[in-house]
Amino acid sequence: MTTTGADRDAAGTERVARSWWWWGRRRSVVLDVSLAVVSALECGLEGIGFAQQTSLPVPVGVLFGLVVGSVLLVRRKWPITVVLVSIAVTPAEMGYLMGIVGLYSLAASEVPRRFTAALAGMSTVAVYIVTMVRLRQDVAQADVDQQDFDPSGWYVPVVSLFMTLGLNAPPVLFGLYIGARRRLMESLRERADSLEQELSLLADRAEQRAQWARQEERTRIAREMHDVVAHRVSLMVVHAAALQAVALKDPQKAVKNAALVGDMGRQALTELREMLGVLREEAPAAASAASEGPAALPLAAVGRAAAAAAEAAAEDGGAGGDGPCLDSLEALVEQSRQAGVVVELLVMGEARPYGAEVEQTAYRVVQEALTNVHKHAAGAKVVVRLAHREAEVAMQVENGPSDATAADAHLPSGGNGLVGMRERVTRLGGVFVSGPTDAGGFRVSAVLPVAVAGAGAGAAPGAAPAPDAAAEAEVS
Repeated sequence: MTTTGADRDAAGTERVARSWWWWGRRRSVVLDVSLAVVSALECGLEGIGFAQQTSLPVPVGVLFGLVVGSVLLVRRKWPITVVLVSIAVTPAEMGYLMGIVGLYSLAASEVPRRFTAALAGMSTVAVYIVTMVRLRQDVAQADVDQQDFDPSGWYVPVVSLFMTLGLNAPPVLFGLYIGARRRLMESLRERADSLEQELSLLADRAEQRAQWARQEERTRIAREMHDVVAHRVSLMVVHAAALQAVALKDPQKAVKNAALVGDMGRQALTELREMLGVLREEAPAAASAASEGPAALPLAAVGRAAAAAAEAAAEDGGAGGDGPCLDSLEALVEQSRQAGVVVELLVMGEARPYGAEVEQTAYRVVQEALTNVHKHAAGAKVVVRLAHREAEVAMQVENGPSDATAADAHLPSGGNGLVGMRERVTRLGGVFVSGPTDAGGFRVSAVLPVAVAGAGAGAAPGAAPAPDAAAEAEVS
């Protein structure tokens, strides 16, 4: 998965943090150093008055002020320490800037709110006491200098309270606002990163689904092309071989076989022309969709065209012209008989209409089985059985051993016939079994559930397929 922008920013911030201690950016270092210098100078100047009041040497008072003021440098790392130091030096009347900035840093930090409230309360009480004492001294001095100045008893506490709140409340409230805003921004950033990761996962899954869909379309195209064209071409090759064998011995039969080859060729060309026509109709839609969607859409259009052409390739009509169906089996068997194959068709049960997918699948299974007989069992006798049951329809194509005296048409085999039949049958929830017989022939059996087909849907997840024994057994 690709690295998100937040991850790259976090990596860059981590590198900067390692270079600048606990500061994330250079301007943060500059700001804190500047505040610490200003606070140290302020406390150093205020240390002069503190030294005079406590009868200490002035250099000691200045040095003490410089050390106390420089504590502001660690306000981001240890805001509690800064506030505690400011509370401790409040009686010395120094560190006003340190107290304000310390309270702001404490409120904006990730320190638990109970600690923030306790320290802010302690600072407020300390400042209030010192302010009230200093204000009372100033009022007493003014009373001595001006005999007419007589403030009431509430003046000093109220003014001291307002001065204290005006000094401590703004940095605390502003720090709380900045901290909440920072946490909100971090939450939004984390949510954006999470959404970006989810979108990346969805894109990966969509790409996997697109690849799976492309593979499915390729398989479906190959299967439809094989079922539509391979049977007729196989019959053409068989008739051509028969024509070559009887051309000199039986001219009339040769003429008949030549006519059959011509009919087969025209039918194959018609089917190919229909398929190409559907593809041409799909081309404009596929081209417009390709400009907006993935490159797999033209392949999907080809798959739809192949499926439409396969449904339109009904042998000698079919039921309403909607595609190959079970009513066309007699015509299909007759074509193999005309090619010189002995084929017997046995139908058991009462025939009734099924869903389009079931009828087409059953037809294709019989068609491909007969094609395999033409390819691999020249001169063999074939029995085609079709059974209409209450909840299923079963078909079986069984051929005996090939006749050594029959001419082999040498048809190529790609090994896709049985695979395609199995895919078609299992997709509808049916059972497909194929294999050699004890007599030296080959048997293809398939059972399709009628409930799935009658609904006109694909494979029903809850449909229970018939047991293998039912498919392997002869239809009787």
